[in-house]
Amino acid sequence: MTSQGSDDTQVARLRMERDFLLRTLELGAQEEVVGFLREALDLIVGIARAAKGYIQLDDGAGAQGAPQFWLGCGFTDQEIASVRQDLSTGIIAEAMRTGRTITTVNAQQDPRFQDQASVQALQLQAVLCTPIGGQSPLGVLYLEGGAGAKAFGPNERLFAELFARHIAPLADRLLARERRAAGIDHTAALRQTLRVSGLAGTSRALADVLRQIAVAAPVPVSLLITGESGTGKTAVARAVHDSSPRASGPFVDLNCSAIPETLFESELFGAEKGAHSTATRRMEGKIDAARGGTLLLDEVGDLPLTVQGKLLTFLQSRRYYRLGGAAPIEADVRIIAATNADLPELVASKRFREDLYYRLNVLEISVPPLRTRKEDIVSLSDTFLERLGRMHGNPLRLSRAAVVALEESEWPGNVRQLENILQRGWAVAVSQSAACIEPAHLFPNAPGAPAGEKPEESYDAALRSFQRRFLASALEEHGWNVSETARRIGLARSHLNELIRAHGLSRTARK
Repeated sequence: MTSQGSDDTQVARLRMERDFLLRTLELGAQEEVVGFLREALDLIVGIARAAKGYIQLDDGAGAQGAPQFWLGCGFTDQEIASVRQDLSTGIIAEAMRTGRTITTVNAQQDPRFQDQASVQALQLQAVLCTPIGGQSPLGVLYLEGGAGAKAFGPNERLFAELFARHIAPLADRLLARERRAAGIDHTAALRQTLRVSGLAGTSRALADVLRQIAVAAPVPVSLLITGESGTGKTAVARAVHDSSPRASGPFVDLNCSAIPETLFESELFGAEKGAHSTATRRMEGKIDAARGGTLLLDEVGDLPLTVQGKLLTFLQSRRYYRLGGAAPIEADVRIIAATNADLPELVASKRFREDLYYRLNVLEISVPPLRTRKEDIVSLSDTFLERLGRMHGNPLRLSRAAVVALEESEWPGNVRQLENILQRGWAVAVSQSAACIEPAHLFPNAPGAPAGEKPEESYDAALRSFQRRFLASALEEHGWNVSETARRIGLARSHLNELIRAHGLSRTARK
């Protein structure tokens, strides 16, 4: 009897999860933000059995710091005004600040919130508040239980967090569309004072990078640029150089991971004739080549410890000797280092010198991964495709389905991977005399994800896999009648067609 009851509970839970996934899938059909918020809030209030709900999105375009889009459910006008006052000091502010879910059984008795006027005025009890967008929230979901209601349990928290995580990319895409339609560019003012033509995009994340460049460019101190592989650290270093007083001098890039330990000193400092077997004449080092300009030490975390000591000595004295030379040479060069490694962790494990780390890290610029600035994918893609068209005389654009497919991908290889995928897609489309680049040109082997890549399983990846299987099954069930399938699963026909193209589905496609 107990086993049967447990089985029934599990079946009911699975059905709820299935219905939840189906309804979150339907949110992707929304074309405007307000309608999206209305359907999203209705879904999660029902799933979490909340008495009241509030949701907001903020892309930085709202007036005087107010969120640009917001919606309440179950509140009176006076109550919603109190909730919105909570944006700067209360529970919502805490969730946005920490990027973490906040729950409380009774806010009036919770030491964290009991002294807040809005908590007492609204007589708040059970509350669940979770950020939309993780550690860098673009919005927040706020739920209240009714008077005497039970606290939100683990299941309600799980669904709220899954919901917030899933709608974040959907919301981000709609906000990006709003910005494009309104011509909003968070980087516009900064671009007027910097030389950063090599950094495409209009997002807030990129604007943060440009602000860091504006601080670092005019001062002649060492700079460390950090970020995942492929994020564009070299492009950021170039922008710092081009925007600095050294812009008229050379910009030299030295890849530290590509030079054998025995040759590093010669490569960096140069060598006098006869200093080693290959020095048949005086050899210019990278410091010589960068005189009056900037030297980028790329992948600096890969330097062996013995080489790190020589680099530290140079940074401390700003003087160097060519290999085999006796006369010191004053260095007229700015040093920028870049790495995708966690240098503090390398320092802790004694694989990177702590004193060298602090010499390099006078200023630091952190370059965000592409997954946190997906609204820049269109700008980046246009830049890469324009360059290909200019070089080879075959200008091509992305279809709308291709844009959706690109924005749905996780991009573990970041901007570099995007460029490679676009180069391949462009080449395939040109070879087929296509009018534009479609998802099948970009991802021939794995629709919705870069070919050859196997990103780690995540909720987003699982959801895309579910979408593909669900759509393929529904289309097969209805004999690939798109109109009938769209009606049965509750999607607009145009949106279903976009999903079919984005997932590379066809009558012969395997599930």
